[in-house]
Amino acid sequence: MPRDFAESAGRRSALVIGREDSFGAAREQLTRGGSVLLHGPAGIGKSTVLRTLAAEYARTAHTVLRCSATESESHLPFLALADLLGLVLDEVSPGLPAAQRTALESALTGRGESTLQRDGLALRLAVLSALRALAAAGPVLVVADDLQWLDPASAELLGFAARRLGDTPVRLLCAVRTEGPEAEGAEYDRHLRASPPDTRAVRLGPLTRAQVSALLGERGYTGLHRSTVRDIHRTSGGNPLFALELGRALAESPAAPRPGEPLPVPTSLRALVLSRLEMLSDEARRTLLVASAGARPTPALLHAAGRENAEAETAQAAALGLLAPDPEGPTVRFAHPLISAALYAEAPTSERRAAHAALSTAASDPIERARHLALATTGTDPRVADRLAGAASLARDRGAPSVAASLGLLAARHTPADSTPGPEERRLAAAEDAITAGEQDLARDLAHEVLARATAPGERVRAWMVVIEAAGQAIGEVDAVFPQALADAGDDPRLLALVHYQLAWRGLVVQGDFAQGREEAAHAARLAARAGDRRSELLALAFQAQAETLMGHPDAPATIRRALEEPQDARVACHHNGAGSSRFRWLVMSDRLAEARTTVTALLREVRRRGMAESEVHYLRFLAETELHSGHCGRALELSRESLTLARDAGIGEGAGAMQAALAEAAGGDPHRALELAREAVRRAEEDGDVVYLSRALAVLGQASLVSGDAAAAVRALRRVRELEAAAGITDPARGRWQGDLAEALVRTGEPAEALDVIEVTRAHALRLGRGSVLAVLDRAEALVRAARGEHRAAVARLTSARERLAALGFGLEEARAAFALAELHAERPGRAPESASYDEAARLFRRCRALPWLRRVDTAVAARAAGPPVPPAPPEVADTLAGLAPMERQVAALVMEGATNREIAARLFVSVKTVEATLTRVYRKLGIRSRVDLVRLAAGGRTG
Repeated sequence: MPRDFAESAGRRSALVIGREDSFGAAREQLTRGGSVLLHGPAGIGKSTVLRTLAAEYARTAHTVLRCSATESESHLPFLALADLLGLVLDEVSPGLPAAQRTALESALTGRGESTLQRDGLALRLAVLSALRALAAAGPVLVVADDLQWLDPASAELLGFAARRLGDTPVRLLCAVRTEGPEAEGAEYDRHLRASPPDTRAVRLGPLTRAQVSALLGERGYTGLHRSTVRDIHRTSGGNPLFALELGRALAESPAAPRPGEPLPVPTSLRALVLSRLEMLSDEARRTLLVASAGARPTPALLHAAGRENAEAETAQAAALGLLAPDPEGPTVRFAHPLISAALYAEAPTSERRAAHAALSTAASDPIERARHLALATTGTDPRVADRLAGAASLARDRGAPSVAASLGLLAARHTPADSTPGPEERRLAAAEDAITAGEQDLARDLAHEVLARATAPGERVRAWMVVIEAAGQAIGEVDAVFPQALADAGDDPRLLALVHYQLAWRGLVVQGDFAQGREEAAHAARLAARAGDRRSELLALAFQAQAETLMGHPDAPATIRRALEEPQDARVACHHNGAGSSRFRWLVMSDRLAEARTTVTALLREVRRRGMAESEVHYLRFLAETELHSGHCGRALELSRESLTLARDAGIGEGAGAMQAALAEAAGGDPHRALELAREAVRRAEEDGDVVYLSRALAVLGQASLVSGDAAAAVRALRRVRELEAAAGITDPARGRWQGDLAEALVRTGEPAEALDVIEVTRAHALRLGRGSVLAVLDRAEALVRAARGEHRAAVARLTSARERLAALGFGLEEARAAFALAELHAERPGRAPESASYDEAARLFRRCRALPWLRRVDTAVAARAAGPPVPPAPPEVADTLAGLAPMERQVAALVMEGATNREIAARLFVSVKTVEATLTRVYRKLGIRSRVDLVRLAAGGRTG
């Protein structure tokens, strides 16, 4: 195996960042013995994925043949063929017919005059025979990169052989460059036709912003602002090569670009796009520079900016492939964002300023005019600063806090030191907008800039608050900030209210003490009321209400009413830590799901309008939670995935997003994925020192473990939840709704006494608070305890009642679980035959909920009942035979021996049918058999033929 392949294998996880789906598809195809054709534009990562796959599959191949073509050598006939077969020529040539051997040796060594025209048939047959000869000794893997540069003769010969290999164990792993949809339609189709019939084409597309961020971090380009990563993603178009080059340029740049300015484009990337600019006239190039400086340039805007011949000059650029049609309207759109960035970076500073000056009067939007005016102006200028501050306020009102932050920072830089408001106040406003936009790192840096210069207590305390907000759930990491903030606040009640509000969060998150958090919040509300700071008072009251709700405190409804009283602050009212959020939580815990859905939907709509990124992440999660309770598992899964994607993209609320996504996957998706996400949520909470989210994440891990069939793991996780919540003073069982799962898991692990204790303690709190759905779930769990004791009649009565009450409350998934438990109870009653109608009803309810993992459990239970008594253990010699298989292969083989179909095996093991098929293929190969019939014969102790 080539050395570079071996090295690549060890770094697979880093090399295929953002390529998990593509990599998985290609891997599955290769595992089945098929071939793969990777395709996509230059720099998209084809060679990386190809090398990584080749390193992985070279271990199982007897022979690896490879070639990598280049444009400069594509005119040399048979060069790629020589790369592929040159080193094995001596091995295969003795077995070839004389005419084929002579033609092949002549082509590969260049010592003859072999050509396709003269020796076409002999050469074609020689290549085919050579591959068959190599495959006779073991599987062959052919790895070919940059197929587009293969010399035509080699391409023709390889294609001829590939189309005729049939069942010969030769796999092709190839990559070809395609540019744009039009090219993909023709270019890769041509190469696909020259591949084996079973070849799977795998397209590599652009990376998402989160994937670009992960790639930059893996390569050591850390510490970049999220806004900078956003710009890298936009400028690179998601191309990993371009993104890494931009990251390298930033790392080598002495100063970061100012807000509103494009990124520095390194020479390596400029060369890719600027060669075509040399064919433009000087006037056309200036027109394109104005277009690159604008946000959404149109011919009308270019005319207004003084480019009189804009249409003709943009048409010239389009003919050279620099511009592309915009399907949404007349916008002048560059063929790739990098072209615009490179053009702007190449222009002299004076020409850039001239372009911005022209656009500052030509643009119709006041925000755009202000931005261009700032980029055309040097030094401080109070007039420019005021216009920028006004534009920031307008952007804020429009729901574009990220734009507001950028404009606010420009305003601060143009504000003279002796102005009122001063530069620090404007910098703070920009930092607060950055928090709203989810750009915590930018906000944190701005706050530290203010703290380095400001002396006014009000500015310093506001800056400390930004530092604390930017820490997010990891508030314990900024513990040292609180004494400094209190010192700066002095005896000012308005400033003290801000600090004590954050102390309330610290008490809750770091110490897990709900009572302390509630007291701090109540104190902050009183201080804010005394100072006349209604905004801070509302936030503190909302926090107090949420803490009381989760504690099961009787004052919770009254505090919510106080937090909802007028006058209100519009931004606080819809904030995820505001009164609307507290009321939503109270509604969900009170089983008022319809009202909760209406409330959170309205909140989500408002925060989207305002561009409040972090609140949007949380409200998507809240809505997913509501849909999950209602039994709409498919919808919950969609919302959870959307929330997690946004969280990862913005780097905010990732632990909470993973937690809710795990719940949704366990209910309606993939239980294995649910376990991965739940473990991630636990890890993040532990890293952040967040006691509150740790208990919730562990509750999710417990439920995912139970759904996956691991009751012991569920017990371990949920016992920890019970300990953490008792220490935190949380008594409302509707907070995490984990108690019924713990009781069920305890029954399954043979500990009914502890299960009953959990039920009785929880029931007392649920009765006190009127938590009807919790009481019904507890009855379902108690029915399992009674069934374990042989009290079948009482168990059936409990389950029937629980199901009816859950249906009346609208908890569809819990109703279906009760029906499933009832079906299992009927099936296990002594002296009675299994009642398939009960299972049918459970299946119907799970199908209505789209609860696929639970539906698979019903199918498994029905199949197990239909299979009758268990199959006797395999003879010792069979067990010895299976011992040589991998764990998954042993499981699949054992189930086949029991007579299970591929679909039944997939349901039992929670994998896809395709995975079962691929595993069986490996089992057959390792055991030297041909079919599942042979496996069954093995189970019976017979011989295979």
